[in-house]
Amino acid sequence: MTLALILAAALGLYLWLGLPATLRALGLHARYRGPHYRLPGKRALIVTTSQAILEPLSKETGVFGSEMTAPYYAFLDAGMSVDIASIQGGPIPIEPDSFRWFLAADSDKRYLKDPVAQGKVGHSLAIGTLDFSGYDIIFLAGGWGAAYDLGRSQVLGDGISQAWAAGKVVGGVCHGPLGLLLAKDRNGTPLVSGKRLTAVTNRQVRQLGISITPQHPERELRAAGAVFENASAWFEPFANRIVVDGRLVTGQNQNAGEETSQKMLQAAGGTPAP
Repeated sequence: MTLALILAAALGLYLWLGLPATLRALGLHARYRGPHYRLPGKRALIVTTSQAILEPLSKETGVFGSEMTAPYYAFLDAGMSVDIASIQGGPIPIEPDSFRWFLAADSDKRYLKDPVAQGKVGHSLAIGTLDFSGYDIIFLAGGWGAAYDLGRSQVLGDGISQAWAAGKVVGGVCHGPLGLLLAKDRNGTPLVSGKRLTAVTNRQVRQLGISITPQHPERELRAAGAVFENASAWFEPFANRIVVDGRLVTGQNQNAGEETSQKMLQAAGGTPAP
């Protein structure tokens, strides 16, 4: 084998094994090492976008994989029954880039081997058919697609309002908290008004160059009266923050799915797993 071939093989091996580990060390999908919780016999609902196209670029988009798969398995492993719904119901579009070998989270890899979970995603429930107050946890998944429909769905806003009035735990990550915008508290006040929360920052939107979406989480949530908090990093997608304000639990971006889910389980009365 020539030196050039040896070097090429070494580089290929590094890229295959080293790049995912390097990105994880920088903060992308860093493994959660905190406490896990159990909540057997209870119900969780994960809500995603139905928007499949990043308009007007005609680029495929949807929910970011780990923002759906991480909560799904966190709740499932906690002993809960887990439903997956979308704005329109039916097949859920998934951001193609999120399953790339160097970006995929552990939960994504588990999902890709799980026909039951894939069936739920391929035949998601339409939010308009659901009683949100019948769930103990409502998790709003993000991804660029959510910037088109979660914050504009009155059906979703009403569902979140019902769940909140019933004392349920509500939250989400990344662009998912846009789904809180049309929700109200028991007094008819916008649910996010005065609430501490987090979501994708304006800086992350700028750094990733996706400013064409109709809604940006930090901008919209601040305008609605939220007390917006976030961490920062030289490259914002590596940052991570989770904010707990009573029954409202939110995570900053795609890195926050597992920890946000565990804190939601804790807020819903979960017990520490052995």
